[in-house]
Amino acid sequence: MRTPSQTVGPFLHIGLMDCYGPELVAPDAPGALRLSGAVLDGAGEPATDALVEIWHPAVGFGRSDTRDGGRFAFVVAKAPHFEVAVFARGLLKQVVTRMYFPGDPADAVLSAIAPERRGTLVAVPDGDELRWDIRLQGPDETVFFEL
Repeated sequence: MRTPSQTVGPFLHIGLMDCYGPELVAPDAPGALRLSGAVLDGAGEPATDALVEIWHPAVGFGRSDTRDGGRFAFVVAKAPHFEVAVFARGLLKQVVTRMYFPGDPADAVLSAIAPERRGTLVAVPDGDELRWDIRLQGPDETVFFEL
């Protein structure tokens, strides 16, 4: 018998942030970049109880909660892309997407997405860091993939 899915609760950060934090590499490591953004709901409001998890193919994964006004932040090293999972209120299961670096050539996955939607997966330069917002619903909804 399978256990039914339940929505992510408001206290998901308890226990999930203890093992894996937002620094995939040391901030002073050569090539270290700061990647930040916000998780936004369908009305464009910050989701202050979400958890963003990213996977770097060579380094491993990290987690950042969004308790600070819906914002998340990571210290990363460049990669072709990151696999990203978002856990948030009202979701029965996490949603999965990818984040790409600006200016990099499109791979087969990014190329398969309609050109007008690709921008939802590409971070943009913002001063000394990269910014990438995740929109859970709405006209600029981030492209999510089926598991």
